[in-house]
Amino acid sequence: MKPISEAQIAGPGLAAVEVVADDEKTATAAAQAVCALWWSSGPSQPWRIPGEPGVRVRAYVDIRRAPDGTTII
Repeated sequence: MKPISEAQIAGPGLAAVEVVADDEKTATAAAQAVCALWWSSGPSQPWRIPGEPGVRVRAYVDIRRAPDGTTII
């Protein structure tokens, strides 16, 4: 997975959330739970970093918007 760029979080209310868990199912479920709270990219495909424990999943969220895109802040 590519590093997070400044453009992806370039403003108040924008965040990158990276979940690390023991297995793909848990990492994806946790990322989906976060994505259900706000407007998001949805979870990425799971990936591993050689030599580090766990599976990673990333999502980009806009906490200013509800999951349907309507403004909440």
